Amino acid sequence: MSPAPEFVAVGHLTLDVTEDGLRRPGGAALYAGLLAWRLGLRVGLLTSYGPDFSRAVIPPEIEVVALPAPATTTFHLAYHVGGRRLRLESRASPISRGDLPPHWTEAQIAYLCPVADEVDPGLAAAFPDAGLGVGAQGWTRGWGPMGEVRARPWEDPAPVLREAQALFLSREDVAGWEGEALALYQQVPVGALTFGADGAILFVNGERYPVTPAPAREVEPTGAGDVFAAAFLIRYAENQDPWEAAGCAAAAGALAVEGEGIDGVPSAEALVARWETYRRLLA
Repeated sequence: MSPAPEFVAVGHLTLDVTEDGLRRPGGAALYAGLLAWRLGLRVGLLTSYGPDFSRAVIPPEIEVVALPAPATTTFHLAYHVGGRRLRLESRASPISRGDLPPHWTEAQIAYLCPVADEVDPGLAAAFPDAGLGVGAQGWTRGWGPMGEVRARPWEDPAPVLREAQALFLSREDVAGWEGEALALYQQVPVGALTFGADGAILFVNGERYPVTPAPAREVEPTGAGDVFAAAFLIRYAENQDPWEAAGCAAAAGALAVEGEGIDGVPSAEALVARWETYRRLLA
């Protein structure tokens, strides 16, 4: 049996259909897992996708446990001045605690990151020794009869947050229920609410601290929030300094928006260089 992954991401891999019809691989678990792999960690992905998803986009060193599905979770993306519009076309299989390989519970870092309410909240209790991060966007989404995705309050966050070390949400995730969302950060030691090019708010024991955005030449923002979250969790696991972790995450997120799709996930060398530039900017 192979060694346990150091970083486990749980959530659907997706196909993201752009306005010009291009079908690109995506999903929070893929973005986060790729960053962790590029930073030198052993990575495991617990996911589900259909035969329409190309496994070739995942480096062979990443261990994948994929539940079969008739089709991959597919979103149509449309960006506009105020943000983006999503439409859900198809949805892969739900992911339960029983699907997790037993030795994966030994992971140092786990990231639960549903995109379409596919992750069993019971998985939050499956990593007793891990720093558990939660990218909650998939628990804060509803969709209409035509698949149009809209933000909604998280119906039952307690089973997840009582196990979590860190919570991550974006401005789009909390639209229309901002007050309730802010209260969630009182239930976790650390977390971040991201605002894209406007930076983020870091929460430490419920107290708020602004995170200055790292300069970037934005090409496309898809996946940047999950790159931010993964960078934060990895750095926070190293030294338990949330402010330093937030700075590293801001640099990672800035790099992520400078490429299209998963091509924006930075290498370790690029992240070190951008983080150093960012720190000099703040000095």
